[in-house]
Amino acid sequence: MDTSQPLSETPDVKTEPGPRRGKVVIRTVGRDDDPADQLFVPAIAAGLGATIRHFFKNLFSRKENKYAQTVQYPEEQAVYPSRFRGMHRLVPREDGTPRCVACFMCQTACPADCIRIVAGETDDKGIEKYPVIFEIDELRCVMCGLCVEACPCDAIRMDSGIHPKPVYNRADGDFGKMDLLAILGRYEQAEARDHTPPPATAAGTGRKDRHDGDHGAGGALGGYEHAHSDG
Repeated sequence: MDTSQPLSETPDVKTEPGPRRGKVVIRTVGRDDDPADQLFVPAIAAGLGATIRHFFKNLFSRKENKYAQTVQYPEEQAVYPSRFRGMHRLVPREDGTPRCVACFMCQTACPADCIRIVAGETDDKGIEKYPVIFEIDELRCVMCGLCVEACPCDAIRMDSGIHPKPVYNRADGDFGKMDLLAILGRYEQAEARDHTPPPATAAGTGRKDRHDGDHGAGGALGGYEHAHSDG
């Protein structure tokens, strides 16, 4: 039942003069309470019905018709979309050493602080430093790709198409320099890796201009001129 009453007629409400003219009204809106709703019986029955319906459909229906799609990992693995970048990898030069020059730009850009680099001097006149230690804590990584964009040498990419494997302890989640060098790109073959020439360099570091055939670091071709077939 709706009732309205001017504030001036309400004994426990005081009104004060203000810029608005007219009377301020308090309206009380009534609500019809259903006894069944107060007992919560219909809501409980509806929830149990949905649970039972999902249970039997998941139990007896075919896999494509089930509500829950369970993947028996690792025997079965979900198919990732083609745009999935994957975990990091270090790009090697022809001699197998990483293109990284230990400039610390990826470590500085990382918002998760999961990259650790220890630099050392080298006799190579084309570069001043090289990474003695290059580690990525994949358990802390948020897969933002800022390290790839910050690298001036195209030394780190996220085009492997794989995700970090589950580990039993945190130490196994740290990937070192040799671990990252061993990871191949999605369109890269191990037998052709050593024979793939590095892209045109800038100051001898191995960076390729991203607007000229690189398709973005970690793009569909992984920075190579021609994608290798999977066969």
